[in-house]
Amino acid sequence: MQDRPSDKEIHIPALIVGGGIVGLSASLFLSHQGISSLLIERHAGTSIHPRARGINSRTMELYRELGIDDAVRAAGAELADTFGFHQGQSLREVIESRPRKPDGEKKLPGGGMLAKISPSTAARGTQDKIEPVLLQAARERGGDLRFFTELRTFEQDDTGVTATVRERKSGAEYTVHADYMIAADGANSRTRSILGATTSGRGSLGHLLNVLFQADLRELVRGRKFSLCIIDRPEVRGLFTSINNSDRWVFHISYDYAKGERAEDYPLERCEKLLRLALGMPEIKLEIKSILPWESAMRVVDNFQHGHVFFAGDAAHQMPPWGGQGANTGIADAHNLAWKLAAVLKRQAGPTLLNTYDVERRPVGYLAADESAAAADARGLLSKSKMTALLPMIRRAPRLLGYGYEYASKAVISDGTTARGIVWQLLSGKLGLDGRPGTRAPHAWIEYEGKRISTLDLFGKGFVLLTGTDGNAWYQAAPLVAQRLGIDLCAYRINPAGDLRDPDDHWRNKAGISTQGALLVRPDGFVAWRSRQQHSHPRQELERTITHILSRDTIYV
Repeated sequence: MQDRPSDKEIHIPALIVGGGIVGLSASLFLSHQGISSLLIERHAGTSIHPRARGINSRTMELYRELGIDDAVRAAGAELADTFGFHQGQSLREVIESRPRKPDGEKKLPGGGMLAKISPSTAARGTQDKIEPVLLQAARERGGDLRFFTELRTFEQDDTGVTATVRERKSGAEYTVHADYMIAADGANSRTRSILGATTSGRGSLGHLLNVLFQADLRELVRGRKFSLCIIDRPEVRGLFTSINNSDRWVFHISYDYAKGERAEDYPLERCEKLLRLALGMPEIKLEIKSILPWESAMRVVDNFQHGHVFFAGDAAHQMPPWGGQGANTGIADAHNLAWKLAAVLKRQAGPTLLNTYDVERRPVGYLAADESAAAADARGLLSKSKMTALLPMIRRAPRLLGYGYEYASKAVISDGTTARGIVWQLLSGKLGLDGRPGTRAPHAWIEYEGKRISTLDLFGKGFVLLTGTDGNAWYQAAPLVAQRLGIDLCAYRINPAGDLRDPDDHWRNKAGISTQGALLVRPDGFVAWRSRQQHSHPRQELERTITHILSRDTIYV
């Protein structure tokens, strides 16, 4: 990958530190909002290790918004039919005991319910395959992405961040002045260290080795592909994860740090021996490609915002991968932050809108991290009994799909309604996406200009006001408010014969409004405000609402 030539000083609205899946997504989301950014990544290229393997439905909605969902899904196609969680003395013993079934893409459990709440389905895909897709898309959309470039130090004042960065190949250093900085630099975040940011959570849970290896197991797994398999025997305890269900695999070896064991106690030869035992195939030809020590841990930053610096992804919430919430939660962080930074940088919102990032995302990050940590055993490895226990599984099911949480901040105006219980949410198939402020706006298939689209396809940039059949007063008020406040606000009437055709009125019922009601949706697709009925002064009410949500009391209107 060629180095980008640099000036001695650069001025940019947003500096992104970290070029992993979260940092690359942040670049894309900012570009989508019309905001220029500079991304720096200390490694020479994207990840070569296949870490995160699952992309939940909500993340796929966000990639659909960017128009890259098909490319992301294609990149993970070799894992599309990978399901199954097993445990035993060796992989061979476990897999050979299972009957062969015809290969072919399997549907995710609960797919019928998901079809009612989202236009997107979850996908498989390892980080080493997904990141190049994001990198290409980010560059095509104007992102300035500089790899093999590291953050040396930075300082900030009331106007922004001044960072010193270094090109690792040439050693050249230069200065970047940014209005804001996103720290997506991983679990060992240098940004977090420089700021002295404190963390909370369960801390260290255990230490493992991520062993990426090559071995032809096609005949073994033919017709009985699997996703995860725990190996528990006196000589080794670990976890196999499928990478392509053919010849690339990962085995996580657990070692006892508390008893003095260290990663260096596991050289290549020892790892090969343990692998053959775990496989139950002592004579198999295999090649270890890399050994990556890692810590199973839960650490959540106590504040996601430090002045003009914002934490996202593993830098904000380190968690074990058990449940696949790490990368997905970080991508949602970046999406939540991008529209708020854009609104402030475009002077459509007051700077205190940015305070809602921590208020909204830290509880979500903490819950995801805590649930992931709760699925670990005493040594930090995935516990099958904990992962598959019925009650905890029911409770976390919505979040594994990317839903099951709501925001409560100044950027949301509550209408006094509360969420139903988790059992009702699952039985109703709504997962709490019922139009309540603070939740992702409900999905319904509608017709727009002769095309079938999802209501979610309307969101992604400015605010959107959706009204019922008789919501003309709200509809007419919207352009007046948009002009007065100088914001991006589109209005649509959803009815059997309106701007957006919904012959069976499905969406209005999902949104919980009358024919005269309205729903205001933020650029991130979350409901900001709901009026179930008509208001006596719709323009004033809408203006007051948006002024409050955007913290407009802090800027001149």
